[in-house]
Amino acid sequence: MDLMQKIISLSKRRGFIFPSSEIYGGFGSSYDFGPLGVLLKNNIKKAWLDEMLKKQDNIVGLDAAILMSPKVWEASGHLTAGFADELVECLSCHKRFRVDEIKKDKCPECGGKITKPKQFNLMMKTFVGSLEDESAIAYLRAETCQGIYINFKNVLNSGRLKLPFGIAQIGKSFRNEITTKNFIFRMREFEQMEMQWFCHPKEADKWFEFWKEQRLNWYLDLGVKKENLKLSEIPAGKRAHYAKRQIDLEYNFPFGWQEIEGIHNRGDWDLSQHQKHSGQDLKYKDPETGEEYIPHLIETSAGVERSFLAFFTEAYQEISGGRTETTEATKEEETLLKLDKKLAPVKVAILPLVKNKKEIVKKTQEIYKMIKPHFMAQYDEAGSIGRRYRRQDEIGTLYCVTIDFDTLDDSDVTVRDRDTMKQKRVKIGKLLEYLAEKLN
Repeated sequence: MDLMQKIISLSKRRGFIFPSSEIYGGFGSSYDFGPLGVLLKNNIKKAWLDEMLKKQDNIVGLDAAILMSPKVWEASGHLTAGFADELVECLSCHKRFRVDEIKKDKCPECGGKITKPKQFNLMMKTFVGSLEDESAIAYLRAETCQGIYINFKNVLNSGRLKLPFGIAQIGKSFRNEITTKNFIFRMREFEQMEMQWFCHPKEADKWFEFWKEQRLNWYLDLGVKKENLKLSEIPAGKRAHYAKRQIDLEYNFPFGWQEIEGIHNRGDWDLSQHQKHSGQDLKYKDPETGEEYIPHLIETSAGVERSFLAFFTEAYQEISGGRTETTEATKEEETLLKLDKKLAPVKVAILPLVKNKKEIVKKTQEIYKMIKPHFMAQYDEAGSIGRRYRRQDEIGTLYCVTIDFDTLDDSDVTVRDRDTMKQKRVKIGKLLEYLAEKLN
């Protein structure tokens, strides 16, 4: 947990994540993603979309509405006890907890007596229109997948698709969690990256195994060590009510092994429910055999913020005694954020060796303007060159380009690699080509 506090501190200090509404004392379990956090978050989402829409075959995108007809949530079972946590309350301090957080029937905060469990629905209710009555009730979606299911026929027909195919979506979801904890791991407002794979019932087991391996490999390809990931098979009595099979992909966080993605065989439960409640025919007719059936679904569901925290934790390194690639001697403990090049928020830092030499500053700004349209770049002139290197290491910047006195004579700049600390002199005219080769 000491490591967790260091990660939280770095996140705020360097502009990755801020507590929401902080000037008003904060708002529990809500966080704002700062200038670097939004870049890292978007890079994670882009890597996921590229995996689904570019690397994989026969997957299309969707961006469904957050607000949907309440009938959607009736059909999906979210308005019943099936989508609820068991809640208890302490009779002394009146704090509330989920049943699975309580041991020995005592309050974990004060040791007081607790009430009997009650069902607590996690849906967030709102009203649509000018009147706040029963007819105006709506809900913030609790998961993005329902928007995919109710658009199954729209996507199928407009895209002239054949089974098997997938629909991928990234979007916000909302759950009125009783307790939130572990920084951005469990929140009431979060983003999901979900892909629903529609297939023939007889091929569901085969596709489940396929997607299980594909999703594990995605994290490995983005730099997560194999020993920090595991696939946990959820037994029948503990898995979601709709799941014929469920595997949780877990990461070894500082607070223990926790799920970052779920892979589910949902069978035909979802489409059958929506067909029943809507009265619409959601069966698929094979154009070659004429066979009609309700497709089975293989779901991959990842949390954006949980993935963010996993990648951040994996990349976080502390180096005792510092990294002495410069002439500055230091015994400080230095931090390195060794993010994969696809995820790193800043790819290139452009640094003048000194800021009191007008010619060097002018040349540095020219190079910055040349680089910026091609790669996410940052101009930094504050502090000594050694401190600037360490500052860029802390945010995961892949390459630092330093413009010095010699640059004015020979048009060479020094390019420093984050991971190896090796430095190479490169001609300004070849700099874009050099960086493109390294980064692309």
